[in-house]
Amino acid sequence: MFLFIPHTPTAEFTRVARARRVMFRARGVVIAYREECGLFNLGCQNWKRTLIGTIHNSGLFLSLPLTGIISDRYGRKIALSIACLMNGIFGFIRSFSTSYIMMLIFEFLEAGLGAGAYSTAFVLGRRSSPKPFRISPGGLAMELVGPKGRVFGNTLINAVYVLGLMSLSGLSWWLQDWRLQIRIIYAPAFLGFTYLWILNESVRWLLSKGRHNEAVDILKKAMKMNKVDLTDDVLSPLSELGDVEDTKSKEVAPKEEENKSSFTQALKSNIIRKRVLVCSFLWITCTFVYYGLSINSVSLAGNKYLNFMLVAFVEIPANFACLLVLDRFGRKRTLITTYVLSACLCISLSLLPKDQKWLPLVIYLSGKFSITVAYSSVYIYVSEVFPTNVRQSLLAVCSALGRVGSTLAPLTPLLALYYDNLPAIFFGSMTLVASALVFTLPETINVPLPDTVEEAEKLSRRKDVKDNA
Repeated sequence: MFLFIPHTPTAEFTRVARARRVMFRARGVVIAYREECGLFNLGCQNWKRTLIGTIHNSGLFLSLPLTGIISDRYGRKIALSIACLMNGIFGFIRSFSTSYIMMLIFEFLEAGLGAGAYSTAFVLGRRSSPKPFRISPGGLAMELVGPKGRVFGNTLINAVYVLGLMSLSGLSWWLQDWRLQIRIIYAPAFLGFTYLWILNESVRWLLSKGRHNEAVDILKKAMKMNKVDLTDDVLSPLSELGDVEDTKSKEVAPKEEENKSSFTQALKSNIIRKRVLVCSFLWITCTFVYYGLSINSVSLAGNKYLNFMLVAFVEIPANFACLLVLDRFGRKRTLITTYVLSACLCISLSLLPKDQKWLPLVIYLSGKFSITVAYSSVYIYVSEVFPTNVRQSLLAVCSALGRVGSTLAPLTPLLALYYDNLPAIFFGSMTLVASALVFTLPETINVPLPDTVEEAEKLSRRKDVKDNA
């Protein structure tokens, strides 16, 4: 249970010798830890509890590139299945930890070898084809969705992710036993290994590897399920794409050299370099505040399980709100507004009187809503300010640097030991700086994606001309 309940400065610890439990009382909520918690000495050493989350997020630096390599070389289905299996194995073993060091080791291994499952599923969800199809029940419903449904599909994926967070809080509330809780949570991960037999491979990946017959078979299966007649109009784009991939395969060496030179050329541009630094800070701010607010929600007055559940639930309307505001008000205006709003809400928490109960919760939920909209917007916005030939590489750089925020977020409860509202002040300060940095970036709404470094640089020049006008 200590994995999800950080220390609060008002906590008091008392030992009950007969039951051999450690009782944790925090603002009216009493949670009983089994004697293993006393064995790890987590109740009296706050840094040990916060370090668990930091170690977990550190594993993401290993899992993301490793899963990406496996996914690109051996297929999305294999990468997803292996990641689920690693999740189940190391997560299950962690529930039998006999020491704090053993728990940290398997915490890192579980994240380092299994956390790529979500990113792989997300990549599968963003694959597109000439027509939207519903694939087999074991597959992902978003794999063959067309471009028009891509953003909405990703919003649905995020909504399901939120339901997982809410169920986690409810399970923690009900069980009160962290070992049993971990075993229940990771048991379904073993079912993910069955994706090797029931999940369809990405059609795009099959085409890129020249396995055109397998791609056609998947489309035939999808059309049969949807009761659609197979015509040449559907297969001809597939064949043409296959011919293009065959042609590209003959020019692998020149293309690799071209990609390397393009990446170097992009980094030589002052505009692109500044843009990478700004976008990386925006990403760090989002991960730091997003995860920080989730973790620190248990320090609010009232039932900490219910508070965590509410903080997770508010992400559902936030993700759907992102769909409405991005195309209507633009990327920059949306980011600036949500960052400033998050800053004001977080800082205002430190000014509220201590006897207030519902008002801090409402402000807290509003702050989580704002940063969630900003987080969802950053994913789209960052991909639009870089040129096509290096977009994936620079996006990966920003995403990797952004993990610094999620790695530091579990440590923020320690700040409350010095001042109750210090975490909220940190969150507000960072989002305020991020809102100012957004002004240095160009607006990308209704603007064609830049294909070259020169076109990406023109986005900023276009902004300067408008400002002078």
